[in-house]
Amino acid sequence: MKTVTLYSTEGCHLCEMASALYEQLEVEAELEVVDIAYDDKLFESYGVTIPVLNFEGSEINWPFDIEQLSSWLEKNGITYHK
Repeated sequence: MKTVTLYSTEGCHLCEMASALYEQLEVEAELEVVDIAYDDKLFESYGVTIPVLNFEGSEINWPFDIEQLSSWLEKNGITYHK
């Protein structure tokens, strides 16, 4: 099964919104949530841009809506159901 990474941190309401959009699409890929607060390199890279979804190096940064997320998933060959 494919895995999409959500770069996030505790208490991030935008991250919760991104996760909710992902769940709404019933994506056929596991969502791995990575808290950037515990990794200096990730914090440096994503500290001001989270939430960010990543799949094999392809990223979509917030803000995005359900249409933009759908397009990104399709571009990456990830199946979902609306």
